[in-house]
Amino acid sequence: MSLVTSTIGQGLLWGILALGLYLSFRILNFPDMTVEGTFPFGAALCVSALVHGVNPLLATILAFIGGMLTGAFTGLLYTKGKIPILLAGILTMTGVYSVNLRILGKANVGLLNQATLLNSKFLAKLPPNFPTIVIGLLIAILVVVLLALFLNTDLGQAFIATGDNETMARSLGINTDNMKILGLMISNGLIGLAGGLLAQNGGYADVNMGIGTMVIGLAAIIIGEVVYGKNLSLSARLVAVVVGSILYRLVLLLVLQLGFSTNDFKLISAIILALCLMLPLFQEKFHIKQLLKKGIEKP
Repeated sequence: MSLVTSTIGQGLLWGILALGLYLSFRILNFPDMTVEGTFPFGAALCVSALVHGVNPLLATILAFIGGMLTGAFTGLLYTKGKIPILLAGILTMTGVYSVNLRILGKANVGLLNQATLLNSKFLAKLPPNFPTIVIGLLIAILVVVLLALFLNTDLGQAFIATGDNETMARSLGINTDNMKILGLMISNGLIGLAGGLLAQNGGYADVNMGIGTMVIGLAAIIIGEVVYGKNLSLSARLVAVVVGSILYRLVLLLVLQLGFSTNDFKLISAIILALCLMLPLFQEKFHIKQLLKKGIEKP
């Protein structure tokens, strides 16, 4: 039971990263590689702040602000520097690696006996692993509500229009460059926030902890879409992303129970994502087979 509760809690925290990735990947249609630099950057800022005695809530907010800065830098490289979005993200990710080393002072820093959001006094009476679920659920709900409200404002609609049809959006007087920068800032802000929260949950920050995070986020998005379908309202899609993240973590738990090593998680994540992406192809072939079968059965 403790493994399941721990997995659900981690799924909620990873869901925040998936929500950030959803903004860039699904709404702006950007393959933003900044994710793998932003995630450890948020973790490094948060852990370094906690080690120096900063209030856990402020340290967590600092992770969000740090993520926004990396998103802004990628956005400026893309819109003003005219660097392709994929390369702009890689450049930022590469540069942030050295920044993380500067912040932490070494490759990894632990949080032994440090105050965090997850060991706050008001959570002390909860059973093991439930503090992660409570914090994860509260923050996930807050993020989903705020994103839903934002996306239904005029500014949010301009942001969506930029991703749907940039030429049309520009013809309507929307500054698409500003929308791209804003979207990347919010997206990476949430990813940095997830990095800070997961660092507190894991008890450490590591400069290499961002490897594979993009695959994890994409897997959560795709699984949510596969389970609930794409014919959902925008708000419902945000909820589906968080649910997809929890389901993804439960699948990994199942794989672990089957005897696989944690060293195989990255490979398994890639396989799960590949299978989810190929699911429409499988469904199409399945329907074709049904039609062929019906045709053969006809006299």
